[in-house]
Amino acid sequence: MVSATTSPEEVIRARRVIAVVGASKNPEKEAHRVPQYLKEHGYRIIPINPTADSILGEKSFPSLESLPVELAKEVEVVEVFRPSEELPQVARQVVNLSMSSGRSYVFWAQLGLENDEAKSILNAAGISYVMDACMKIVHATATRNPQDSLSLQ
Repeated sequence: MVSATTSPEEVIRARRVIAVVGASKNPEKEAHRVPQYLKEHGYRIIPINPTADSILGEKSFPSLESLPVELAKEVEVVEVFRPSEELPQVARQVVNLSMSSGRSYVFWAQLGLENDEAKSILNAAGISYVMDACMKIVHATATRNPQDSLSLQ
């Protein structure tokens, strides 16, 4: 069940530059397919993977800390494809990146990922989050015919 301090649909509609922590070179993995889908739908993807030079034709960075400051200032969402127990570590990195870049990010943990410690870290720093939600699914739902939502009213 989605856990969030901000609207996932609003994030999908308003934020276009996504750093993907745990992006994969393997086309069989969701950590490859979801960023690929987002890229195909006009999002800018910045892969974060210490074992890859590039993913989806984009330069990959070994960590969030290794992002050049100017690039970090462009990032709007940090999407995470790492195990739930690693979310606090990534949340701390997002807090540090936010402080060094002067930018506020949305932390997004992919479907099946959630961690209370990470939520506490993000809440304490005033960083919005979405956990246990797939950006691909939210995008597909949020960008359907706008008349669909009007007919529900």
